Amino acid sequence: MSISSCASRVPLSSQCRSDPAFSGTIPRPTASRFSCNPRAGSGNKPFGISSLILRFPPNFVRQLSNKARRNCSNIGVAQIVAASWSDNQPPSSAAAEAKAAASAVSAPIAAGEDVYKDNSKGSLGFCNGSSSVQVNESSFLNGAGSVAIHAGERLGRGIVTDAITTPVVNTSAYFFKKTAELIDFKEKRHVSFEYGRYGNPTTEVLEEKISQLEGAESTLILASGMCASTVMMLALVPAGGHIITTTDCYRKTRIFIETFLPKMGITASVIDPADIAGLKSALDNHKVSLFFTESPTNPFLRCVDIELVSKLCHAKGALVCIDGTFATPLNQKALALGADIVVHSATKYLGGHNDVLGGCVSGSTDIVSQVRIVHHVLGGTINPNAAYLLIRGMKTLKLRIQQQNSTAQRMAEVLEAHPKVKHVYYPGLKSHPEHELAKKQMTGFGGVVSFEVDGDITATIKFVDSLKIPYIAPSFGGCESIVDQPAIMSYWDLSQPEREKYGIKDNLVRFSFGVEDYEDLEADVLQALEAI
Repeated sequence: MSISSCASRVPLSSQCRSDPAFSGTIPRPTASRFSCNPRAGSGNKPFGISSLILRFPPNFVRQLSNKARRNCSNIGVAQIVAASWSDNQPPSSAAAEAKAAASAVSAPIAAGEDVYKDNSKGSLGFCNGSSSVQVNESSFLNGAGSVAIHAGERLGRGIVTDAITTPVVNTSAYFFKKTAELIDFKEKRHVSFEYGRYGNPTTEVLEEKISQLEGAESTLILASGMCASTVMMLALVPAGGHIITTTDCYRKTRIFIETFLPKMGITASVIDPADIAGLKSALDNHKVSLFFTESPTNPFLRCVDIELVSKLCHAKGALVCIDGTFATPLNQKALALGADIVVHSATKYLGGHNDVLGGCVSGSTDIVSQVRIVHHVLGGTINPNAAYLLIRGMKTLKLRIQQQNSTAQRMAEVLEAHPKVKHVYYPGLKSHPEHELAKKQMTGFGGVVSFEVDGDITATIKFVDSLKIPYIAPSFGGCESIVDQPAIMSYWDLSQPEREKYGIKDNLVRFSFGVEDYEDLEADVLQALEAI
């Protein structure tokens, strides 16, 4: 499909659908949306192409990014995102403006010409000499639920389309029209994608959405949560460096720290999540590059005082990274509490449907850029179809988290009072060692509850097998409830004494509550307990 074929689809007599956002005079400065729809409009006053929405600024042909033109061609739509630069522009005919639009789509950008793009903080901008037109999503997206739905999408994205949902751009590479354009790109006068491992329009929407939820300057999305954690550590910890981590953590993360990083001369101190004296000692005795832990942790849901840890580490020049997978950005804002980086296994709550793998690293532009450089070398690129599934999943994030928070809290209380349960691990319970801390730094305590059945491994297996609703599986955070015995699911290759070094007893159960009705889940758990 030729690039000019996209513009040729703009009919001169087409009408624009009415949009409440554009009633009356368009205020300045704003960015506007335009979509051609010959069937839209009503009555005898159609919105033609000469509408206020399409008043082109001087040099608009040069300023419309080549990336927008290329996507217009690839997706096969005839939308041009424009803005009103002046209220004093002379009126022009529909034919003339349509011709300008067509020329903008097909005209090349000469070498040396600057192209402006602003992707920061959810703004959409076009350059007009020394001025730009921007709208910030934070001006009207205040609630976390609204941000999860609209951030990165509502005010424009790299993909030019009038579709409500973000399209999937399935491509491994992006072309340049002329060598001069490629040189401009290499010398940073032109913004474009280049190769699939370095970025994708669908993926960028997801990264912006997560950034706004976390309050981060930048986010990098990768193929899995482990990919995010390992690439982050490789990027930020130098050879011969030192890491501090905690005793309770995801086992694969511990394996990477204990067996892979030492090959590069990187050593680690392992402390209890609440051991502030141990943290101070490690900071005093080592040149620490990074403090890395989960909060809450896996599987005992311990909480780290993120604000205090950040102050201590920063005083010694160390970065702080919090894995917030169990918390989600809705229950905890690690960056606002002082952490430098937050990572997630997006496979879990962010995706929320047990159907996609992904991971992300969020933080300042400077830090995330360092991680991005290593990621571009190592790979671990997320597929754009997976990015789309994560975008789709995040739109129901608040609804799911509210339900899961509520169900887990109520079930934790029921389990703690049950005679066949020895101990319950959940930050929302007063018996939890970091309950007061959790109340201070979290707004909800998550959908996972760990507990020990009053019995041996056989009794625990009988309990798990008697459950009818949850799946026996190794993940958590999805719509479907999931249950597992860590001793079997994650530590079966170790002997019982070796497992107990990590606190993993044979009667330990980790239960991820989904979004099923609470009454059904409660009845199922109670009948399974009665079976032992």
